[in-house]
Amino acid sequence: MMYLVLFLLLLVMELVFFKFADRYNIIDKPNHRSAHTEITLRGGGIIFWFAALLYFIQNSQNNYLFFTGITLVSLISFWDDIQSLSSKLRFLAHVIAITVLFFDLDIFVIFPWYGILFAYFFFVGTINAYNFMDGINGITGLYTLSVLGALGYVNYFIVPFVSLDFIIYPMIASVVFLVFNYRKKAKCFAGDIGSIAVAFWIVYLLLKLFLLTNSIVWIMFLSVYGVETASTIVHRIYLKEKLSEAHRWHFYQILCNDYKIDHRVVSLGYALLQFLVSSLVIWCYQVYSDVVIILVVLLPLFLLYSVKFYLLKKRKEYAA
Repeated sequence: MMYLVLFLLLLVMELVFFKFADRYNIIDKPNHRSAHTEITLRGGGIIFWFAALLYFIQNSQNNYLFFTGITLVSLISFWDDIQSLSSKLRFLAHVIAITVLFFDLDIFVIFPWYGILFAYFFFVGTINAYNFMDGINGITGLYTLSVLGALGYVNYFIVPFVSLDFIIYPMIASVVFLVFNYRKKAKCFAGDIGSIAVAFWIVYLLLKLFLLTNSIVWIMFLSVYGVETASTIVHRIYLKEKLSEAHRWHFYQILCNDYKIDHRVVSLGYALLQFLVSSLVIWCYQVYSDVVIILVVLLPLFLLYSVKFYLLKKRKEYAA
């Protein structure tokens, strides 16, 4: 019953935000690199911050540093959704928010200096990669459900590392967001505030799980996005493109823009693929070493990603 009330409350909050966004013209205008063609409300992903707020109200005694961090990244991201900010300012905000997260988890006490530097690089990169992948209807909501579902399974059946509600709240927020986003013509997009906020939440969960189990294998819960992002960056470097500029080289962009596959089908494919990968990781955990599991996961994913280059060659527009 509590979760139904939470769903309805978040639904009302999202509808109220739509009125605000419509009044103040917070919209996403498509350009030549967009995967959509119609003007749509931006910032619907604020629902994840609303979920964090509701959780914080009920658990403020041990949740204030996490809430401070997610509020900071949400605020700067919402500002960027309304009026584009410099990449330096966004990066600084992400670093500060991650620093707050590290203080909450005693990272500065536990890790050596080089471990802390790597953690900054990895987690700031992960947050931005999650944002880069938010480009078609349904992909952020469905992929988030896949990742959080795997984390929830580990938390409930293998090793408890957080309150289960701390995972269920963003899952319900994802469902509410999908009500308006997982459509042929989306009512809203997540915006930076959505993808950045939920990525921050997931990073926090993964770090807590890593600290408890001392296993890095859990980063494979983000491996589909990870392989796509890393491969796309290498591809763009090969093409001598500026990484700061918008592009259409993601696999999902090729599938949707060039091969006209429905956004919802592609998004569901990403989520299901991550579900299969996460299931494999969970099944192999405590049986095989982290290195073996990571290799077993990454090699097939890189091979699958290589299909993109076949499709590009078939299109005869591949810049070799």
